[in-house]
Amino acid sequence: MTADRLRLEDGFAGRADAVYEMLLRAHRGLSDEDSAALDTRLVLILANHIGDEGLLAAAIRTARESLGDVSGTQ
Repeated sequence: MTADRLRLEDGFAGRADAVYEMLLRAHRGLSDEDSAALDTRLVLILANHIGDEGLLAAAIRTARESLGDVSGTQ
């Protein structure tokens, strides 16, 4: 699979802000550790739902590249 199959346009039909708010609400009241655990579980659930290793690899690359050079090294 290639990154060209990865949907990068608004997949929420203009409701991306509402989805973002839903994610923020899910983290309210959680410790940093529990918040990270929630994120990890959500990623694994969605990765399983996608069920396409190539598409998941493209998504990981896209997310990683969007961070830029956060480590100071490449």
